Amino acid sequence: MYKSLLPPDEITSVQAIPVTTVPRTLLDLASTLPPHQVERAANEAEIRGLTDSLSLADLVARYPRRRGVPTIKSILERLETGTTLTRSELEARFLAFIRESGLPPTSPNALVLGFECDFVWREHGVIAELDGAAVHRTRAAFHLDRARDRALHARGWRVVRVTWRDLEHDAEALATDLRRILLAPARRP
Repeated sequence: MYKSLLPPDEITSVQAIPVTTVPRTLLDLASTLPPHQVERAANEAEIRGLTDSLSLADLVARYPRRRGVPTIKSILERLETGTTLTRSELEARFLAFIRESGLPPTSPNALVLGFECDFVWREHGVIAELDGAAVHRTRAAFHLDRARDRALHARGWRVVRVTWRDLEHDAEALATDLRRILLAPARRP
């Protein structure tokens, strides 16, 4: 017979195999993975509706000194304000980059003039579009991106294109450029 050291409300079974619940798994991941990866996993759990009677907040209260709890608290704060929902690893990294760089908060996957934009600073009139090779390498995507940028520019929005390479190899320069762009007055009509 299987005997667990974990409380019963932190265990479930999948095809008769005992496993930790999604919230408990997220807490465990928070002690070993970078925060942006844990946040991505928490986002996916929320999008898929993978909830449990024992929430992440309950686990934080139960284990206040456990390694990874500060990461979970930070994620829970952002989930409450709706500023974490991302769709890709590149978006999750960019969101982490924004926080680490001290840039103003942004709205991920927001609508502007009928276009879904990756990250939007409305009060500054700035949009950051993340160009991952998998999505933006086709000819059709290339042309659609340019037409969209042109339509947004015509209405006073400034569109900044960001690549994985920018985040990995040029993060400091990217942060400096974004600060300058965000400080420049918006020109929207």
